[in-house]
Amino acid sequence: MAFLFKKKASREIERGLYRTKENFGQTILSLFSKKQSEYDFFDEIEETLIMADVGVETSLAIINQFKTYLNDNKIHDPEKLKNYFKQSLLDMIPHVHYELKENQLNILFILGVNGVGKTTSIGKLAHLMKAEGKSVMIAACDTFRAAAVNQIIAWGERADVPVVKLEMGSDPGAVLHNALDSAIANKVDLLLVDTAGRLHNKENLMAEIEKLHRIILKKASDSHHETLLVLDAGTGQNAFVQAQTFHKSIKIDGTILTKLDSTSKGGIVIA
Repeated sequence: MAFLFKKKASREIERGLYRTKENFGQTILSLFSKKQSEYDFFDEIEETLIMADVGVETSLAIINQFKTYLNDNKIHDPEKLKNYFKQSLLDMIPHVHYELKENQLNILFILGVNGVGKTTSIGKLAHLMKAEGKSVMIAACDTFRAAAVNQIIAWGERADVPVVKLEMGSDPGAVLHNALDSAIANKVDLLLVDTAGRLHNKENLMAEIEKLHRIILKKASDSHHETLLVLDAGTGQNAFVQAQTFHKSIKIDGTILTKLDSTSKGGIVIA
């Protein structure tokens, strides 16, 4: 899943990804104009991909596909090869415009480990959807982290959207029940569900996520709901492991990659 942004936001994103573009993108593309043996060429591409957090398995798959293309088409024009390689990387990234379903409740269930930026992402999504004229509500189901409820309330105030909450230490399931009741009664377009950060290798915490998901399925079975996993792009291949582990417990429909502007790698987008 991907959210498409307006031109102004797109320019801001482009500026934020400058380091990744220069370090990862330009390094790869410069290899196509470099005079060297075919063996060295593929060796350098492999090294660049792996160092950019694309991962060994995905990097080898990309290279093997490129080798097949070269053998089948006998193309030696650097510009054509460069364009093909760029397109092959783009083809690995799903381009989906997320749209809310009309006349029904939409729910985005937001997961992730501690510190990846779940709450901030929810605040930005709330602002984005509110700006598009949608009615938005936030469920503050992170009742464990100190100041978590206050933080999500602050984001709600900035975006001018209501936040359903209970006091710290309350049952997250109770918060979700209340939020679903309110969202349904008020015919809200989008309910954003904030959850407590949890390590992906802690079975008891993952079980709680499954419980919250069951509440959504039972209480709002006719809603359009999707689960998004928030990943810190700077954690490299560990982000890939997190995605695999979370997906085993609950089906992940899409990811939100945060902090891409703080890393010059960014290959986890492809991995």
